[in-house]
Parts: sequence; C-alpha cells; structure tokens
Amino acid sequence: MDPVTGFFRNGKCDTNGDDAGMHTICAVMTEEFLEFSKLAGNDLSTPSPEYEFPGLNPGDRWCLCLARWIEAYEADNAPKISLKATHASVLAFVDLDVLQEFAADE
Repeated sequence: MDPVTGFFRNGKCDTNGDDAGMHTICAVMTEEFLEFSKLAGNDLSTPSPEYEFPGLNPGDRWCLCLARWIEAYEADNAPKISLKATHASVLAFVDLDVLQEFAADE
C-alpha cells in the first residue's frame, strides 16, 4: 500500500478484462530494473504528481505489467517477485520454476 499499487490501486495485483497491461506480477524494485524500465520507455522512478504517483525506489513492491517482467527476464534484468502477492494467472505465461527462481519471500 506504500506506494499504493495494482491496476485497481488497492494494493493487490488483481486483474480483470479491463487491465490490458496485466498488472499481475508483484515485483520488488531494484535500481537495475528501474533503469531498465526507464530505458524501455516506462519511467517508474520519477514522481508524477499529476497522477498521484510518488515514483518508485529500490525495495518498493509494485504490480508490474506481465509483459515488462517477461521482457526484463529475457534481458537478464528481471527483479525478484513476491509469489504470495503475484496473481495466479501469471502461471499461464511463466513456468512456476522460473517464478520460484525469482521468489523474494518464499
């Protein structure tokens, strides 16, 4: 909840058909991933007050778009994830073994 994350801004990586980005991976931010995401066109570290977005820091947990995490994984820049907070639908796209390899809290 600090920062408030999730497609519904309820602190959970819930999803539905309106969530085109599938904000379903609870990622633990790192400096390396934040830089990777910025270079890929999604600056998550710079605050955007107009959207009530404080900007993310290393250690923050954020419901990340599934495609961005997969992109980072394929580029060897994937952040750790909280399996307990990651939506079960991710299993349709990423093998459990891979998710467990990046588990931050299990």
